Amino acid sequence: MKSTLIKDTTKSERIQMIKQWEETEGCESSGIDLMTYFKDYIDGVKEIAEVNAEFQAGYISEIPDED
Repeated sequence: MKSTLIKDTTKSERIQMIKQWEETEGCESSGIDLMTYFKDYIDGVKEIAEVNAEFQAGYISEIPDED
């Protein structure tokens, strides 16, 4: 497996990788735009691990009213 580190990839390769993930991982129905999510990685600012470490999920839970 080829390294995905910024130093080992070109911007073009990083874009292709993210596009491939969108197609193969079924992310198009998740509501997450991977191109936006990984913009700092694509631009060579942060590694994938750094982007993922900063992710904070927010969950909304509906609790039915007790009558």
